[in-house]
Amino acid sequence: MACRISELVLDAADPERLAAFWSEVLGYVELGREDDGSIEIGPPDGGPQPTLVLSPSSAPRPGKLPLHIDVSATDRDQDAELERLLALGARPADVGQTGTESWHVLADPEGNEFCLLRTRIRPA
Repeated sequence: MACRISELVLDAADPERLAAFWSEVLGYVELGREDDGSIEIGPPDGGPQPTLVLSPSSAPRPGKLPLHIDVSATDRDQDAELERLLALGARPADVGQTGTESWHVLADPEGNEFCLLRTRIRPA
């Protein structure tokens, strides 16, 4: 093995809000905070998934992020997970879908797009 992704850093206007949202979505917990206001969240057992670092930024975003996150449900079907994500504050996003896709495009509370895939995966 050469490398694996250990963390993803996402600029956030409100790191606290995004940390809470993504912790609920992924079943993550807060792992630490930095003096600059960054919040790191990750698997509660220190599993192999990458952690997320929500880093404070007031810089305007010039458009769509060049990277987005895909998520898959682990303990329910896609429809039930979609309801859960919407209840947490996600909202549908239109990126030109036809309506026949097997995934749902959503946006987190700050408008960062992510996809809910159909395939259910086993918990880590």
